[in-house]
Amino acid sequence: MPVLETTYKPPFYFKNGFVSTVYSGLFRHVYLEQERERIILSDGDFLDLDWSYSKVTSKKLIILLHGLEGHGQRPYVTGPAKLFNENGIDAVCVNFRGCSGEQNLKYYSYHSGSTEDLIAVVLFAIKTKQYDEIYLKGISLGANLILKYLGEGNVVPPEVKAALAISAPCDLYGSCKMLHKFKNKLFHDRFLRDLLTRLKEKQKRFPKELSLKTLLNIKTLRDFDEVYTSKAHGFKGALDYYEKCSSVQFLPNINIPTLIINALNDSFLSPECYPVREAKNNINLYLEMPRYGGHVGFVDKGNVYYNEKRTLDFIKTMLKPIS
Repeated sequence: MPVLETTYKPPFYFKNGFVSTVYSGLFRHVYLEQERERIILSDGDFLDLDWSYSKVTSKKLIILLHGLEGHGQRPYVTGPAKLFNENGIDAVCVNFRGCSGEQNLKYYSYHSGSTEDLIAVVLFAIKTKQYDEIYLKGISLGANLILKYLGEGNVVPPEVKAALAISAPCDLYGSCKMLHKFKNKLFHDRFLRDLLTRLKEKQKRFPKELSLKTLLNIKTLRDFDEVYTSKAHGFKGALDYYEKCSSVQFLPNINIPTLIINALNDSFLSPECYPVREAKNNINLYLEMPRYGGHVGFVDKGNVYYNEKRTLDFIKTMLKPIS
C-alpha cells in the first residue's frame, strides 16, 4: 500500500526525539489492573502473561509484546491494553522469558526473532482461552518479532486479523549501529547494564556455557549479542543473528493488514528501518512515518499516545466495526 500520511502533531516540547523518548520511558504512568498467568512451553520453560479485561465479555483479544528488557507493566503496553479494555477488547501483555521478575529456566531466553514463543501465546489464546478475533501489537524488539512471525512462513491462524508494529527496528544491524553512536550512549549503556545484570545471574547458574571472564569482557550491546544472544540461540555470531532475524526481509510475505509506525526522528532506527519500497509493493503492509515521536515517544493528549489511538483506528478501519 502507499505510505500513509500522518496526523501526529505533538506539543512543541515533545517534538524533540530525545525528550519524547526519555519522558515516555521514565515519567509516563498508566494504572491498569492485571492478572498474571503462567504457561508452560514445550521445552519445559515458562512465560508469564499479564491479562486485563473489558467490562463486557469479549471474544476479542490484543496481544502486546514489549521491547528490549521491558516487561508487561511498561506503560507502552499497559497504555494500549487499557484503551482496548475500554473499547470492549481483552488484552494480554506478554513477558518475554526472564522479563517477568523471575529468571527463566533455560540458559537461552528471548531475542528479536524468537517467534516460537509468540506462536505458543497465539495458540494458547485460541485453543485454551477461546478467543476468535486476535490483534497483535509489538513495540521495538516486539515489533520486529511480530513482523518476522507474520512473514517468515508460519501458518498464521485465521483468528489473527491485524497487526501493529511501533518503532520497529526492521534492520537489526542498522539499528545496532545506531545504538552505538554517541548520541545514543545513555540508552545504550542503560540497555547494556540491565542485560548484564540478568546475564550475571545466568552465568552463576550456567558456568559451563559462559565463563565469568568472557562475561566481564562484554563492553557493548554488539559484544552482548556476539557472546550471548547469538551463541545461546543457535546463531554463528552477532551478524548471523542480525541477518536472519531482521524482519525487513519478511515484509513482502505478510498477508494480513499490518501497520508500521516509525518516527523519522527515532534515533534508534537506521534508514533501512523505513521499508517504503516494501510497503508500496504489499497491499497488506502500511507504513506511517511521523516527523516526530522519537523511539516509542508518541506523546498525546489525555495520556493516550498517538500510536495507541492509531492502533484502535487501524483495526476499526481494516475490520468490521468493533462493538
